[in-house]
This record gives sequence, C-alpha cells and structure tokens, in this order.
Amino acid sequence: MTETLSSILIVGAGQAAAVAAATLRDQGFEGKITLIGDETHAPYERPPLSKDVLAATPENEPAIDVKPIDFYSIADIDLRLGLRVESIDPVAGTAQLSDNSQVMFDQCLLTTGGTARFIEAFPEDAPGVFYLRTLDDAHALRTALKYSKHLAVIGGGFLGLEVASTAHKMGVAVSVIEATDRVLSRVAPPTFSDWLQQRIVHTGLSLHLGNAPASITPPTDIKASWDIRLPDEHHIVADTVMVSVGLSASSALARQAGLDIDPNNGGILVNEQCQTSQANVYAAGDCTSQIRGNAAQASRLESWQNANEQARIAATHMLGKEPAPAAYPWFWTDQFGCNIQMLGLPEPDLNYVIRGELDPKTETPKFIMLGLRNNVPRYAIAVNAGGDLRALRTLFEKGVCINPNEFTDTSVTARAFAKSATAAHNAGQPN
Repeated sequence: MTETLSSILIVGAGQAAAVAAATLRDQGFEGKITLIGDETHAPYERPPLSKDVLAATPENEPAIDVKPIDFYSIADIDLRLGLRVESIDPVAGTAQLSDNSQVMFDQCLLTTGGTARFIEAFPEDAPGVFYLRTLDDAHALRTALKYSKHLAVIGGGFLGLEVASTAHKMGVAVSVIEATDRVLSRVAPPTFSDWLQQRIVHTGLSLHLGNAPASITPPTDIKASWDIRLPDEHHIVADTVMVSVGLSASSALARQAGLDIDPNNGGILVNEQCQTSQANVYAAGDCTSQIRGNAAQASRLESWQNANEQARIAATHMLGKEPAPAAYPWFWTDQFGCNIQMLGLPEPDLNYVIRGELDPKTETPKFIMLGLRNNVPRYAIAVNAGGDLRALRTLFEKGVCINPNEFTDTSVTARAFAKSATAAHNAGQPN
C-alpha cells in the first residue's frame, strides 16, 4: 500500500461504490473512505428494479441493498447521501459538494453510473410517462401500473422487455414498440431474437417492430391517454408509457476534471486497472469505457458483473496491489418465464449451434445457443440452462476448440461434454 495514501473519495453510491468500499477494507486499507451519492438511498442493486421491486407492494419490499445498512458504520465509511459532487480537482485532491463543503482525497473513484436517454416527445415530467433508472423511479412506475389498463413500452432492449414482462404478469395490457426490426438486436443473433419475439406474442403482448412512432398526441389532462400512431398504421392508446431507449454515461464530472472521454460513446476512458487519464482518479461501472480482450476499440459494458469486477480491480490497484483479472463477461435477465444468461460478448459473424429445442410455446423452454469462431466458443445464450452454462465456462476461458455435433447431443450432459473437450484440449489432441 502507498504509504502516503490516507483518504479515498468514492463518488456515486451504487453497486460499484459499495463493492469498492468493501474491497478497500478487505484489502487492509485503514484510512478515511468518503462515499457520496446524490440519491437518499444507501447503495442498492438495480437489476431487481424492473422485476421484483416493480411487482412488489410497499408492505413487502424486496431486500436490494448491496450491503447491510450497518456495514458502513461498522466499516467506518463516511456515507453521505443526498449530496452531489459539483467538481473535483485531481491535482489539488479536492472535491466541492452541493452543500458547499469540501472533501480532501489522495485517490478518487468515480462510480457515477449512467442516466436514461430521453425522447423529446415523451418528457419525463409529462403525465403517465416514466423512465426507469432509480429506486424512486421504480416505485413511481409501480404505483402507476396499479391503476393502468394499457402500458406502452418504447424500446425492445433488456430493460424494456423486463418491464413489459413484469407489467403483463401484473395484469396490464402491454404494447412493445421497437424502432429496429428485432428485439435485443445489439446483443443477440437473429435466430434468438425471432424465438423471443414469438414467445412475447405467445405470452399475450402486442409487439411492433421496425416502428418508431409516426405521431404522438399527449393526453389533454391527467386522466387522458397517450395516442401513439405507428408507420404501419397501428394505433396505440396507452394510459402509461415507459421509455427505455438506452443509457448515457454520467461523465460530466469527469469532463469537468479534464479526464479523457471516449468520443464514440461518452464513457470515461479507463485502462485495465480502471485508472483514468489522471493517475489518482479511477472509474468503475456504467460510466466507463474500456478496451477488453482483443477488441480494437474501447466500449461500454452495462452490467451488474462489470460494476462488481471493475470496482474490485480499481480498489485493489489503488492500494498498490495487483488485482486478479476480471472474470469472463456474464449477464442475465428474467423475462417471460425464462431465465436468460449470456456468457462472453457478442461478436459479428459467429457460427451458432443449438443444444435443445427452440419452442417458444413451451412453458419452461431450455436450450443453449453457442456462438463459435473456428469452433472455439466465443459467446453463448442460455435459456433456463444456467447450470449447463456454468459447466461450459472453462471452454471459453481456455479457448477450447470443440466438436459442434457433440455439443448438440443432449444425451451427453453439458458437464461431461465440457470435461471431455477440455481433456482433449489439454492433451493437445484435435477435437
């Protein structure tokens, strides 16, 4: 540990912030840790907002705190909520807060996350319009859905589909409007998108693809509905609208501090150790842009796992220690009666093979789509097959060349297949 390191400031009070603070203490840092967040809630996990929190009642709120509330006092962490960091000076090691106070730091970690992208036609303060990013957003949308008859979801990405699935289970009629020609177009191959689209329709939702609203008429009063007309002449009348068209990195503070920003995606540029262009400032989570693996350019990765991994790596490196490499990328979502897990990062032109049956009408479908390049697994999508996907992880991590025909043979367990393929790889035998 650097001998002069006595104070660390963490800006942003989300998943990455709590994990970083815990890692610092676990790694033996005994100096001052100040954690500042602009929400009034202690750090909580965001994935449940569109699912468990949205479907809960005020009397039965799910536990989503990243750490028990007494963790911060026990670990001697100065947790300050409901405050903004207005500016930081990396050279002077100072941060100016919205209450006019100042915090000194030797090292600073930015975990400022992201903000929902807005559509001008659906102002966030308009009646019946919701953007979901915070716990308060989830509570407000939950209240509205209790009295809603028809929800229009603008956007067919993960968040939009999760909300659509939850609202449908709550008894609300749902229409999903997606501007591109398929759902999850950035992360899934067409075959998977087609399967999911069929399942969405089979579940009972209305799905409109390749349709950005042609005209939007807002309600005339609080009891009226939104009138959304599509280019294909469909006409949707919805008393509630949830907009989910992506996330923008919250990098304004980093810009103010003179840190390098990715011109392509607006994220804070960080190296493998999550260090920014300023040596004593790190960043982790949704606000960052980073080169991963053999990628030619940096990219943003918005995931629960990435927030945890970058927080751990940043905190460890702050203390002058060498962190273990980040885990292989993994993501999950729950929607339409399915647990969907993804391993690796999507790449163009992969050859996909399927283990299991793609029946969208099955109550509990189970299959894995494995994306191969030269028969080496690069990306996988598993539906209700998380255990099998875990068994295959070592194939990804070691770059094992597989026999696709053997993978699709369901008479052999995924674990046995992975063990055999790994053994052949270790022995240097062609598979």
